[in-house]
Amino acid sequence: MTSRTNAAIDARRIAATPRGVGIGFPIYAERALNAELWDVEGRRYIDFGSGIAVLNTGHRHPRVVEAIRAQLERFTHTAYQVVPYESVVSLAERLNRLTPGTHAKKTAFFTTGAEAVENAIKIARAATRRPGVIALGGGFHGRTFMGMALTGKVVPYKTGFGPFPGSIFHVPAPIALHGVSVDDSLRAIDKLFKADIEPEQVAAIILEPVQGEGGFYAAPPAFMRALREICDRHGILLIADEIQTGFARTGKWFAMDHHDVVPDLMTMAKSLAGGTPLSAVCGRAEIMDAPAPGGLGGTYAANALAIAAAHAVLDVIEDERLCERAQVLGDRLKARLEGLRAKVPQIADVRGLGAMVAVEFAGADGAPDPEFTKQVQTRARDAGLLLLTCGVHANVVRFLFPLTIEDAVLGEGLDILAAALQA
Repeated sequence: MTSRTNAAIDARRIAATPRGVGIGFPIYAERALNAELWDVEGRRYIDFGSGIAVLNTGHRHPRVVEAIRAQLERFTHTAYQVVPYESVVSLAERLNRLTPGTHAKKTAFFTTGAEAVENAIKIARAATRRPGVIALGGGFHGRTFMGMALTGKVVPYKTGFGPFPGSIFHVPAPIALHGVSVDDSLRAIDKLFKADIEPEQVAAIILEPVQGEGGFYAAPPAFMRALREICDRHGILLIADEIQTGFARTGKWFAMDHHDVVPDLMTMAKSLAGGTPLSAVCGRAEIMDAPAPGGLGGTYAANALAIAAAHAVLDVIEDERLCERAQVLGDRLKARLEGLRAKVPQIADVRGLGAMVAVEFAGADGAPDPEFTKQVQTRARDAGLLLLTCGVHANVVRFLFPLTIEDAVLGEGLDILAAALQA
């Protein structure tokens, strides 16, 4: 009989699967509910990672489970582009209404966030007939070749995989904490236009309104307004990558709702479908219609089970007022972290929109402190709390607990976090 210990399964994993698929925690899930997870040895963990921002509505929300079960009774797959179904149309209609802007919009569905990014670039190039794309340093846009090209972090995402697609350019993201101002970033774009590519050859500028893997840095409103003006002046499309920020995480439906400008295209995935694989690109109708019939799609795009789950997720966000809940939870977390600053000198910054919160650590000399960050993560795990790290220097802990987390469970997790920070 096969041993059911974490160590035994992990030994089998090492023998059977490639090392390129990194594992955050060598614990093997047996079951989960809302913000709690139990491993194969019966140990309970509080989940502050949500499968990397996928579970804003928690593990196995009853309404999501029921929606998937009901769809299972009808069919699991037809390939939407072979035999379509109405639930896709109605979900597109809902997202067209929910996303920023009152202009006419259309939405196409795919399977993964990387697919959404790939297709957003395809759509932008088809609409503008231009090749160039500008992205930000520290941004993360996926692990496909286009996704890697756009991503502004080499290790581990790009190491050994080049060359990458051409006509991709990077400028520094404005991060005041690291000495990069909005003006610095805008000057870098101006220099790019003078030295590398004329603006009339740029199809799109893509950015995360809050960088995810890069460290949870929110784009300053002045920067977003300036990008919109640059795009309007030169006929460039503005793409907001909302894959990690969307669906109530930042205290609004989308992080772009915090800004007074509207993107031309938006990518979505992660918490759209409650743990089932679904992504989307939503944008101005005339832009979305640029590719010819057959130019977009995929075998599993708009999978029936995931579409059903997504309808339930949108219902839960609305009915349980998760945008407001995100703000309450985020404020509680930030207050707890700010209260620990005096006892934890490594805390360099506490930041976040809604419940998309991060704490950054630095040494006495102000340099990033990835070692302390790893120690906090390990201490928390040993005490039953799962935390995710991020940042170009791996010195940031990001918080992505379900927005449905019970107050008592959140409090228990925050107590473990405080102890891990002070150990």
